[in-house]
Amino acid sequence: MSGKVYLYPIWIRLWHITNALLCLILIISGISMHYASPEGTRIRFDLAVSMHNISGIILTFSYVIFFLGNLFTGNGFNYVIQFRGFRQRLWKQMYYYTIGVFKKEEPPYPIGSARKFNPLQQVTYAVIMYFILPVIFITGWALLFPESIVEEWLGINGFAATDFLHIAGGFGVSIFLLIHLYFATMGKKPTDHYKAMLTGYHDDESEHEPK
Repeated sequence: MSGKVYLYPIWIRLWHITNALLCLILIISGISMHYASPEGTRIRFDLAVSMHNISGIILTFSYVIFFLGNLFTGNGFNYVIQFRGFRQRLWKQMYYYTIGVFKKEEPPYPIGSARKFNPLQQVTYAVIMYFILPVIFITGWALLFPESIVEEWLGINGFAATDFLHIAGGFGVSIFLLIHLYFATMGKKPTDHYKAMLTGYHDDESEHEPK
C-alpha cells in the first residue's frame, strides 16, 4: 500500500472503538444518575446505575489489556516522553494547533512509522491513561463496594472525597473526548484519522517532516 504505514494493529483498533463506546455509555449514564429526578425524562435511575456499573467493569478489563499490550508490545514506546527539549517541542505543536493549522502550514511532528503521537498528544494521552483513568477505576470500584472506603481521612469524609474524585475524573475524560474528536479531524482530510482507525493504515507524513 504505497504511501501508507501500518500504525494501528487490530488489537489497538478494537480496544479503541470498544473504549469509545463504553465511555459514551458511562458519560450518558453518569450524567443521568447525577441529575436523576422523579419528573425527569432521562434514563431510569436503576437502569442508569446498571449501565454505568457494567460498562465500568468492562472498561476496567479493557484497560488491563491496554496496559499489558503496552508492556509487551512496541506500542508502549509511544507513551515514553523524551524530556530533553520537550518544552520546545510542546510549544511548537501548540503553535501549530492554534495558528499554524489555520495558515495551512505543515505539521511540525507528522505521523510516520517512527512517531505515532506528536508531543502534545503524547503528554495528554500519558496523563489520561496512566493517571486520570486509574483514579477513575480505583474510585469507581470503591463506590461499587462502599464498605471498603475509609470513613474519614484528615477530617475529610471518605465517601464524599471518593465520589468527588470519581466525578472530577469523569469530567476530565469527557472534556478530553470532545477535544480528541475535534483534533482527529485535523488530517489532510477531516476523515483521514477516523479512516485510519478502521483500516489500521495511515498516510506516511514523515517524508514531509520539516527539517
